[in-house]
Amino acid sequence: MENHKPSDTNEKNLTIFDIITRKINQLPEADRNLLEHGSTCVGLNAALCGLVANSLFRRTLNVTQARIAAGLPMAVIPFLTSNVAYKSFVSFPLSTGDLNCETCTITRGGLVGLVFGGLYPVFLAIPVNGGLAARYESTLLPEKGNILNYWIRISVPVFRKMLFPVLLQTAFAAYLGSRQYKLLIKALQLPEPGLEIH
Repeated sequence: MENHKPSDTNEKNLTIFDIITRKINQLPEADRNLLEHGSTCVGLNAALCGLVANSLFRRTLNVTQARIAAGLPMAVIPFLTSNVAYKSFVSFPLSTGDLNCETCTITRGGLVGLVFGGLYPVFLAIPVNGGLAARYESTLLPEKGNILNYWIRISVPVFRKMLFPVLLQTAFAAYLGSRQYKLLIKALQLPEPGLEIH
């Protein structure tokens, strides 16, 4: 009997996923799009955070070369990681029935927004622009012993300036999680298509 439990669980999850998908398809197109493509919005905001952080570090380090070479990864990598993280931790668990608590959904959304959409792009900008500063010798970099202190000193003003975009991204992702949860509940309350209500 125990050997059949994993497959039974998979079949049950598949059935729940099918039911939820069928219910979501009954929603108006705007609501459906928010449920299906909300992670893209989180990714786009993360890309914007990445570009702003990149610009701030470029100014701090006086880097004027390789705008596209630095800008492209600073937009693409945060977009992809935030998009995938939001889908993995919020959208997919919602659509499979594994996430059925509004507070949990808001918390997960906010954490994804904070870590992957806000902080990660800022931290990513440090090695990208540090490498460019070293390559083009745009600023005097420290000796080996003082590297950590130097990067902390350089990064603190950038982090202060990025505080508002990071908090905005966190709040947006949390709000999106709440909206998606409410839309899912709305979808689940819809009657099955073809069933008559007596």
